Amino acid sequence: MTEVRHRGAKDGEPPLEQQPSEDKGSDSELKAEKDAVSDNESKVDSGVPEVPVSADDTPEVLNKALSGLSSRWKNWWVRGILTLAMISFFFIIIYLGPMVLMMIVLCVQIKCFQEIITIGYSVYHSYDLPWFRTLSWYFLLCVNYFFYGETVTDYFFTLVQREEPLRILSKYHRFISFALYLTGFCMFVLSLVKKHYRLQFYMFGWTHVTLLIVVTQSHLIIHNLFEGMIWFIVPISCVICNDIMAYMFGFFFGRTPLIKLSPKKTWEGFIGGLFSTIVFGIMLSYVMAGVRYFVCPVEFNNDSNSFQVDCEPSDLFQLQDYTLPGVLESVTGWTTVRLYPFQIHSIALSSFASIVGPFGGFFASGFKRAFKIKDFANTIPGHGGIMDRFDCQYLMATFVNVYIASFIRGPNPSKVIQQLLALRPDQQLYIFHSLKAHLTEKGLLPAVEAAA
Repeated sequence: MTEVRHRGAKDGEPPLEQQPSEDKGSDSELKAEKDAVSDNESKVDSGVPEVPVSADDTPEVLNKALSGLSSRWKNWWVRGILTLAMISFFFIIIYLGPMVLMMIVLCVQIKCFQEIITIGYSVYHSYDLPWFRTLSWYFLLCVNYFFYGETVTDYFFTLVQREEPLRILSKYHRFISFALYLTGFCMFVLSLVKKHYRLQFYMFGWTHVTLLIVVTQSHLIIHNLFEGMIWFIVPISCVICNDIMAYMFGFFFGRTPLIKLSPKKTWEGFIGGLFSTIVFGIMLSYVMAGVRYFVCPVEFNNDSNSFQVDCEPSDLFQLQDYTLPGVLESVTGWTTVRLYPFQIHSIALSSFASIVGPFGGFFASGFKRAFKIKDFANTIPGHGGIMDRFDCQYLMATFVNVYIASFIRGPNPSKVIQQLLALRPDQQLYIFHSLKAHLTEKGLLPAVEAAA
């Protein structure tokens, strides 16, 4: 029939339109269905989702004060003023203590999660499918319950063992966490809608990758904080310093583009930020390493039911003499120099913050370019969303946690004692006699005659 139709049209005869058939009807229906499916799939796979563009949220006072400047210099002043405000806020929360810092980390985590999920929801909402946003926040609750439950068990062991409800929750914590996650998993399966399976699995993966990037890293930040506030403040400050100095060097001296993902990033800013951050890290470490409040591990005092930061500083925070290499000795004229060992480690932290840390920002830039948005949100004028400010911090948090575990942390006697206290009396006696025999054999305890 198709051949006849084409032949008729070719010979100048009218097409056979007055002969409907079942084959023709079914073909047109199938074609329409395929077109609808291809439209939906192309919207997901090849098209750029329609994400709302953030409006200019610069305060009116700043707009009026900077109205006579070019957009380049106006942005410079807005970023500078808001940066100073954020640094001042950072100093305030440090002064308020570790508990406030932990709460701020949790708030930042929730806001970053909300910003990323909102982008996904802007895409997903156009299909009018159920439960995506609800399930995303439910999984956030489940993952936070798991991670913070583990933290409470590790660092508040005595308090947990003292309270019967907490002890039961601690004992079955992982089972409860798994049951909560499994409930969300089943809810997701039940929410699947025909013709949108692939999109829903996209969003399922979107949520879990967001949880991996945001929640896991914020959990590591809190673990770093428990090792001592210096492990929290110095890495974060190095990332902030690198961000500021790279911007400053790039703004005034930048000529050579660094990476296509971020056209405004330059090699001059990258190199200037590197050297500035290393110097800044060494100086900040010298100031903080001599203060117990910053170097002592954050511990929970069971008597006062509060956090305490008091200890005898370890060798890492004791001044030591270092012999300079011959080249530096000829330049400076010094044979030795007195440094805190932590200052040596700060060079590694600063270098990572300057060399590898920016790739967290490049990753975020690629993500935003994929959705044709400038910022994750418009929370901070001139800076974008909270995630725009913490894209490098999360990568830094993982490095610091791995660095501490690999090069700094040793056996923790307090945790061993906590675990011993949780054992049955007969198990404690067995360990006591075994340890006593071992110490006696080593000559650390005097041998005692067995009683007759």
